[in-house]
Amino acid sequence: MDKIPSFTINHLTLLRGIYVSRKDRVGGEVVTTFDIRMVEPNRQEGLSQASIHTIEHLAATYLRNNPEWKDRIVYWGPMGCLTGNYLLLKGDLEAEDIVGLMRDTFSFIAGYEGEIPGAAPADCGNWKLHSLEQARRDAGKFLKEVLMDIKPQNLHYPAI
Repeated sequence: MDKIPSFTINHLTLLRGIYVSRKDRVGGEVVTTFDIRMVEPNRQEGLSQASIHTIEHLAATYLRNNPEWKDRIVYWGPMGCLTGNYLLLKGDLEAEDIVGLMRDTFSFIAGYEGEIPGAAPADCGNWKLHSLEQARRDAGKFLKEVLMDIKPQNLHYPAI
């Protein structure tokens, strides 16, 4: 079998950031998949399952309620390796196009107080696996250390 493109990215040099993972044509529209990489793979500890699960609930809720972007949101979800998330948006977009959206999203998560949306037995398949404290800490760290002063090397995959 052919190696899929996301496995051709050198994870030994990949930094935290926002990357275009792929663009697909679906019907008459382009869907852009973004790699929202919160942790340097294989060099920093992955996010806890409880943290990334809470980040998933909060980010998905925020994004699907964002007046400017809600109609373009296709999907937000965690990577299996626990180093970040995927965001799928309608449109032919670049990483630079969503920096503001990601700042707003991670600011929302870092400052969130209250009940985690969808974290109830009737709403979630693993409703006990959440940590608002860890999610706020991890989101705040990514926001402060990467998103607030994002550099070109955090917006484009390293050369293969």
